[in-house]
Amino acid sequence: MQTPPTPSAQENYCGTTYAARLLGLSVGTIQTLVEKNELQAWKTQGGHRRISLPSILEYQRRQNMPTITVEKTSQRLKILAVDDAPIAREMLRDFAASSDMPLDCTIMSSGLEALIDIASIQPDVLIADLNMPGVDGFELLRTLRGNRQFRNMSCLAISALTAQEIEARGGLPEGVFFMPKPLSIHWLNGFFAAVIATRRADQIRTGR
Repeated sequence: MQTPPTPSAQENYCGTTYAARLLGLSVGTIQTLVEKNELQAWKTQGGHRRISLPSILEYQRRQNMPTITVEKTSQRLKILAVDDAPIAREMLRDFAASSDMPLDCTIMSSGLEALIDIASIQPDVLIADLNMPGVDGFELLRTLRGNRQFRNMSCLAISALTAQEIEARGGLPEGVFFMPKPLSIHWLNGFFAAVIATRRADQIRTGR
């Protein structure tokens, strides 16, 4: 396990799920390869692995694997999904892993965990369950919406709470999207397709 890279070098890293998708391996196999130093990685403060993209390409070369395309950081959509429900976490992980879109998804089980690691991950999209113990989705979203560092981050709240229950707890911050539970794969596909299309249009407009 490597020493954490400087912020400018972190764009050359990806999450475990995205690494598994690139190499066509399971998440467990990726973790084993990291432990054997076959892949280079570092851990965030919360203990989440970030895998070196150059080491993924080197592993591919050593194993004579078919050529894979690693999307540039500007094309890869980094997602942080936070939910205390194991079923929801698995569904979001599987969705990102099987999607045709370049989704690099990190899964967490608590709002506190997200607050600890979000600066290291720098997600483009935050998905937060509203009803969690400790730091819930309401507090997480309000805290991050008030932070200039994350002002361009898209936020999606998910919950089984009714609109009335959400309003009774202060409502959602301005600009936060909402999807009711149970989660809809069709809805998620449309949401992320729209986010990616908007980002690419912005990149063309600004010349980035």
